[in-house]
Amino acid sequence: MTIEVGDNSIFIGNKPFMNYVTSVVMQFTTKEASEVIVKARGKFISRAVDVSEVAVKRFLQDRIDVKSIQIGSEGFENDDGKNIRVSTIEIVLVKRTEI
Repeated sequence: MTIEVGDNSIFIGNKPFMNYVTSVVMQFTTKEASEVIVKARGKFISRAVDVSEVAVKRFLQDRIDVKSIQIGSEGFENDDGKNIRVSTIEIVLVKRTEI
C-alpha cells in the first residue's frame, strides 16, 4: 500500500488516515523536506485538513507550521459524460526556521 507522493506533495485519498500523517512526518524527517504540500479534492478535503493538523499539532509540534492554504475547483467529465466541478485544497506545511 503506497501513498501517492510527488515533489513533496501528498495526495489524500481512501487509505487509512495515519498512513497520510506518517507520510507527512517522513517527508520532513527522513527526506529532510523544507516544505510539504497536502492536496485533496472533493470529499477528501476534510481529511487533508485533519492530516495537516495532526502532523502540525501532535507529531511535529514546534517544528513545522502551516504556510498557506489555497482553495479552488477543477472541472472534468465524469463517467456519464457530464461536465462537473469539484472543490480542491492545497495546504502548504513548512519547517520552522530557527531564529
